[in-house]
Amino acid sequence: MPGPVTRQDPYGPAPDADAIAALAQAALGRIPEPFARHLAGVALLVEEWADDETLASLGLEHPLDLTGLYHGLPVGEKDGGAGGTPDRILLYRRAILDEWAETGVRLDDLVAHVVVHEVGHHFGLSDEDMHALEDAVS
Repeated sequence: MPGPVTRQDPYGPAPDADAIAALAQAALGRIPEPFARHLAGVALLVEEWADDETLASLGLEHPLDLTGLYHGLPVGEKDGGAGGTPDRILLYRRAILDEWAETGVRLDDLVAHVVVHEVGHHFGLSDEDMHALEDAVS
């Protein structure tokens, strides 16, 4: 009886949600102080696509246009009280993979870029400050 049929793919399978999450957690682990101490309660989630409601709220038409999203109040806008929706960073796997294929940027660098951008929203950082934080994480 022949063995199982296998397909040889020289590029391997596309990274799954767990692989993207591992890259994102590694990037979060490289965030320097004083930022790192404020990230302990931020959830990191990987989803396939942004849903239609999220896209519509951002004025986007296609799910490949959104690689990540921060949900919550920036640190400077918090009142210190408990309650409300927990802060979270959402990464959208298919959009990240599409950008990876399109740009040729290393996947770990791309995921770190998206994570830092969303962390920047958590802190209410300017684009210039986000770039400086990204340099610190690289």
